[in-house]
Amino acid sequence: MAITAAQVKELREMTGAGMMDCKKALTECDGDMDKAVDFLREKGLASAAKKAGRIAAEGLVGSYISEDAKTGVIVEINCETDFVAKTDEFKELVNGIAAHVAAVKPADNDALLASELDGQTVAELITAKVAKIGENISLRRFALYETEGIVATYSHAGGKIVTMVEMKGGDAALARDIAMQVAAANPGYLDRTEVPTSELEHEKQILTEQARNEGKPENIIEKMVVGRIEKYYKEVCLVDQAFIKSDDGEAVSKLLKKANAEVVRFVRFEMGEGLEKKNEDFAAEVAAQIKG
Repeated sequence: MAITAAQVKELREMTGAGMMDCKKALTECDGDMDKAVDFLREKGLASAAKKAGRIAAEGLVGSYISEDAKTGVIVEINCETDFVAKTDEFKELVNGIAAHVAAVKPADNDALLASELDGQTVAELITAKVAKIGENISLRRFALYETEGIVATYSHAGGKIVTMVEMKGGDAALARDIAMQVAAANPGYLDRTEVPTSELEHEKQILTEQARNEGKPENIIEKMVVGRIEKYYKEVCLVDQAFIKSDDGEAVSKLLKKANAEVVRFVRFEMGEGLEKKNEDFAAEVAAQIKG
């Protein structure tokens, strides 16, 4: 089948592999994106195990924490341009809606849009802003935490990445450090028990083929895979990760144990992840290089 420049671009962004390697992988796998990712990883050409969504929309992730740190909210609202996202008016809209979520505790986006804020529904408020600002504005998602423990948030790059953590024990400073950890290290799971069996088995298969392609003897491949799975856990599980503020690579789990604290859950919003924005010039560049 014919492989398009858009497919090559997508695979390149997902894996970090070279353009021609991506084209070859897609050709070998008949355009199947997931199989192409595995192909590149098995050949040692893809550095990323995660298939992270592309950051392609503008907007802002806002947050709210109650004074007693028992309630926390993060919310993502998208707009068309970064210029609008940086305006005080847009920031006030996002953070105002975040505080409103904490007050009314809506079940989902529809309930939030139908709820009343300052004499009008949130949907009407957004519509009014669209008319005033002249750009499309949309509520994308929110997360609401309520706890008897502690909730903390951390915002990076002016609201491009915002995280929220619920914790038992410890204090607000530690909870914020863990939220910072989530922002920086982007764990997929809290601990090993959350990693799906299917994902773990898939990872083992990839690592086994990777070792074979490296020319390792069959009798040591199993031991190598066990070691590499441990490394995988340290990448994707929050409590197994090395704490970002530690100089000696101390695991987050040890930090929590010393503070007699436990992370209950966490959430990480990266503005625009999974949403596409046209980039015709880059696609044309890729197409030209493939033809050449």
